[in-house]
Amino acid sequence: MKGIATKTIVPGIIKVLGRVSQGRSKLLAVAMSIRVLIADDDAAIRRLLRRLIETHRGWTVCADARDGHEAVDKTEELKPDVVVLDLAMPEMNGLQAAREISRNNPELPMLLFTVQQVSKELSYQAMNAGCRGALSKNTGSEVVHAIEVLLSHQNFFQPIRSDAPVW
Repeated sequence: MKGIATKTIVPGIIKVLGRVSQGRSKLLAVAMSIRVLIADDDAAIRRLLRRLIETHRGWTVCADARDGHEAVDKTEELKPDVVVLDLAMPEMNGLQAAREISRNNPELPMLLFTVQQVSKELSYQAMNAGCRGALSKNTGSEVVHAIEVLLSHQNFFQPIRSDAPVW
């Protein structure tokens, strides 16, 4: 499954990076220093997310993690402003990691990132685990917008839009 997700996501990322850098959302017009932690077992996805997130002025990826355990540990150590968690990671998945992280950091915005379509059931599970948003990797280009929404203290559990760019 990892190879399929990477093959699906990689070809469109260059187009998305160009669009994001030219047309940033106005939701967070004030330049803010935001630190994001990315957790995904696929190194290519982590690199792509880093590139996409760091196109936003003032945002940096403070760390990345290969699994849920590492995400929990690095969140405790580094205190990021936002955490992006892949759902399907080995040893400890994204929902399990979100539960652990939210025990000590209940206000920390977390975004669940998945190859699945974001259903009502998945949204419910993510919310119960402490996530404030869920995004399909099929519309991963919206990750910057999703993080902006979370930072404005709102939830991001939106169904896939037909006009959303696919990466």
